[in-house]
Formats: sequence, structure tokens, C-alpha cells
Amino acid sequence: MSRTRSTSDVLVVGGGIIGLVTAWRAAQRGLSTTVADPEPGGGAARVAAGMLAAVTELHYGEETLLALNLASARRYPDFVAELQDVTGQDVGHRACGTLAVALDADDRAHLRELHALQIRCGLESEWLSGRECRRLEPMLAPGVRGGLRVDGDHQVDPRRLAAALVTACEKAGVVFHRGHAERLTVVRDRATGVAVADGGTLEADQVVLAAGSLSGRLDGVPGDVVPPVRPVKGQVLRLTVPRAFAPFLSRTVRAVVRGSHVYLVPRENGELVVGATSEELGWDTTVTAGGVYELLRDAHELVPGLTELPLTETLAGLRPASPDNAPMLGPTALPGLLLATGHYRNGVLLTPVTGDVMAEVLTTGVLPDEARPFTPRRFSPVPQEQPA
Repeated sequence: MSRTRSTSDVLVVGGGIIGLVTAWRAAQRGLSTTVADPEPGGGAARVAAGMLAAVTELHYGEETLLALNLASARRYPDFVAELQDVTGQDVGHRACGTLAVALDADDRAHLRELHALQIRCGLESEWLSGRECRRLEPMLAPGVRGGLRVDGDHQVDPRRLAAALVTACEKAGVVFHRGHAERLTVVRDRATGVAVADGGTLEADQVVLAAGSLSGRLDGVPGDVVPPVRPVKGQVLRLTVPRAFAPFLSRTVRAVVRGSHVYLVPRENGELVVGATSEELGWDTTVTAGGVYELLRDAHELVPGLTELPLTETLAGLRPASPDNAPMLGPTALPGLLLATGHYRNGVLLTPVTGDVMAEVLTTGVLPDEARPFTPRRFSPVPQEQPA
């Protein structure tokens, strides 16, 4: 068996959209870059719906993350234009907006509170009556009690985005090693590369760990810098809207139904994505009858006509969640090792800003101001004072 041995300026472990955008931007800065992943373009993006929902994804206690989400959302139009120009591939970006609706009095009160939070944060959203919601989206159930119209929340097709990023990397000279990274190599207290499945090594001046929910499982990473990333399972359905049913929905529709979040994302190609469950079940990626039933049941309450559509795909994936639901970006306490992981439910949205942040820190050693709240060091153990 031949053994791989290569050296580069930057080695990115993980070929999902976060690893790919990091590699692309690093290569554009003149850094020789390698990506280690058995299937570049895979990962959580295959399951994601692609909502660019900085406003409607706002949660209490996540105001700091909001600033990063908004910064990335502002970059998306130029990012998409550049990526499509470089690759000639359409990534399905749509500035279609989002409508978040309430089906009962409790949901309506929750939406009112969310609207107040959005206004306090300086965000643009408009409260609509149930009748106004149905005027915008006639397929909505008659029982809709009100909603929030957010025209600034857009969408992209994550699968197309991942494919375009693979092409962009190839055009920029990124080298792909289509194999598993098995162990981080550390020499004199510095990360120097990884050992790979064929028994060889990939060496680099800097190593970026961007393996999504698997980022905490790479052997050889010292215990005090292992990223605290856990997998959160999400089940997603894909349906097809026949031409006879079009137009079905003109924008993303989302709601909380009996305490569970559900969203419907219509694509221009006639696909309708319905998601997503949120399950703390470790590494299980089984599509369950219960998960499919709950998604269809809740989506049916929002849009009764949905059950007439063909069901074309069921899939489950793992979101990489950190303890505070925010990403880890930049250098760790181990010299030569950087992180770009933990993006949880905002990985697609944060793709442009992550690429820019990681390219900047890889070339200058300085973490941009907008990313400083998300340094991996925020989870490092606090040194204890020794007794006198």
C-alpha cells in the first residue's frame, strides 16, 4: 500500500461547507491548501434546508450571535455572485422572505414576544393579522391567528452551495485528499498535520479542524483543546410540488406547533423542504416513522394541501452544536491548531463570514473583531490559583 505524504500551508480537516469555504478563501490568499475528507461536499449541508434566517432564527440570550449572523447575511449576495461567477453553478439563492405564523393563542403570544425582541434589536419585521398572512400565502390553514413577515430572511440550496464550493476550491488549486483523517500529529507542542487512513501523513503549517459534529472525535487532540461539539439529530423531508399545484408557497413558512418547530422551504425547482426535528440522540441518524409523522402532521396543520404532494426523500443528519449554540472560530490553545466548527443551526447562514474570518486569521494571525466573541478559548478551563 502506498503511503501519502504531502506538505501544505493549511490543512483543513473536514470537507463540508464550512471546511470548503475556509479552504477556498485560504487558497485565494495565496496559501497552499489541502482538504482531508472522504466525500467533499457532504456533511450536514446535505440535510439542511438552507434558510438564511438571521431575523427569524433569533433566540433569547443569543444577541451576540445575532451580530455575526447579520454580518454574514449582508455578505451573502456578493458571496453568491462571486461563487457563481467563478464556478458557473447556480446555488439557488432566493430573496423570497419568511413568514412565521401562529396557529393558536399561545403561539400568537410567543410570536408577539419574539417580535418585540426583534424590534429591540433593531431588526425589520412586520406583524400581520391572520387574514393578512393568508392573503400573502393562500395555502395557509384558515386557523392561522397572525404572523411575522420578514422580507430580509432569504434562502439558498445547501447541496448546490456545497457542490459549487468544491468546484471553486478545485479552481483555486486546493488539493483534496479523499480519505479519513485519523489522528492529529503534534510535534514539540505544535499541531503539524494529521495521520490518514492509508498510513501516511498530511503535514501543514496550520491545521483547521472543521469536521462538524465529528470535530471532537479526532484522535491525538490534547484534552484541553478538544472542541466541545455534540451532534443534534435533525430529520428532514423533501416533497415535490407538481406544476398543477404551482404556485404553492412563495416564501419560507415556519411556525411552532405544539412546542415543535416546523418550517416549509419552497425551491424554485419545485422542491419543498419540510423540517426539522431536533433530537439529542447521540450519533443516531435513523429516519423514524415517528419523526416523519410529526413533521407531516405539523406541516399539514400549517398548509393542509401539503399532504397531496409526492414525498420524494426522507433524511436525517447531525448538526454540530456547542455549549452556547455559537460557532468556535480561530486559534486554540495548541499552536498550529484552529477551529471552524460548532455552527449548529446556522452553518449555511454563517458560511460567508466564516470563510472571511478564517482566511484573515490564517494569513495574519489576527482574529477579526467580529469573531472575537467566538474564540474557541472561551471554553478553555480557567487556570486555578495555587494556594500559598
